[in-house]
Amino acid sequence: MSFALYLIGFIIVIAGLAWGAMVAGVPQTYILIGAVVLFGIGILSAVKRTRPKDPPAHTTGGRRADDY
Repeated sequence: MSFALYLIGFIIVIAGLAWGAMVAGVPQTYILIGAVVLFGIGILSAVKRTRPKDPPAHTTGGRRADDY
């Protein structure tokens, strides 16, 4: 999954939660603070899920290089 697609989905979730909070009568300041915090969490989780995996360490014959 690409970073942009993950982030777009997270923004849609944030917008839905903000809309629901607005309908429920939550003050706009709290909605904005919550949206900013959720957006930060979304960026962190998108980076975590979409970064490439580290290549496996090179081993020599089943022994680690520092065993010599």
